[in-house]
Amino acid sequence: MTTANTSPPQKQSRRIIHPLLVRATHWLNAFAIVCMVMSGWEIYNASPLFAFTFPKWATLGGWLGGAIAWHLAAMWLLLVNGLIYLAYGFLGGHFRRHFLPLRVADLLRDLKDALRFKLTHQAGIYNAVQRLMYMAVLLLGVLVVASGLSIWKPVQLDSLVDLFGGYDVARRVHFIAMAGIVGFVAIHLALVLIVPSTLLPMVTGREPKHGLKQHGSNQEQQA
Repeated sequence: MTTANTSPPQKQSRRIIHPLLVRATHWLNAFAIVCMVMSGWEIYNASPLFAFTFPKWATLGGWLGGAIAWHLAAMWLLLVNGLIYLAYGFLGGHFRRHFLPLRVADLLRDLKDALRFKLTHQAGIYNAVQRLMYMAVLLLGVLVVASGLSIWKPVQLDSLVDLFGGYDVARRVHFIAMAGIVGFVAIHLALVLIVPSTLLPMVTGREPKHGLKQHGSNQEQQA
């Protein structure tokens, strides 16, 4: 008489889709950017470039001196953390694996699907729209740091100021780059609201449970 195998099935572990370094730099960058934007708006209000100012509740620092202190502290955090992320991205192959290739046909297709709210999402895989956005915000980050340094130390870094076409132009470039980063953050948050399952993996690093089931079913079909 044979007995049935009653041993409980082994629990399948979820795969890592966001390494620890990517998650750590992501959240540190998010904190630094919020501090820099809000303190930057306080600095802007002290000498507006355009015919508007930002509301007090959206600023950080309380006054010009406090805002500058916050801005510089967050700048160094963003710079050091950003360099670590860039080094990992290039040397570790993160950019090559997740941001490339970026084809025009894929971008147009995914952009069309996004506008129709039919853009599919797979855990750990960036679509063409996401790839373009991440590459653009990396370039904006380099631009905002370079222009920020030029208006922080215009005498010591006069060559950098000249590269931007002067101090006033550098201020405008800094503001526009900042506005681009804020736009990226707004779209990024909107996508998280549309697909909330993407948030937890950025904390735990592991794929969602529904992603695990789909991954497992694909393996069964291939077997």
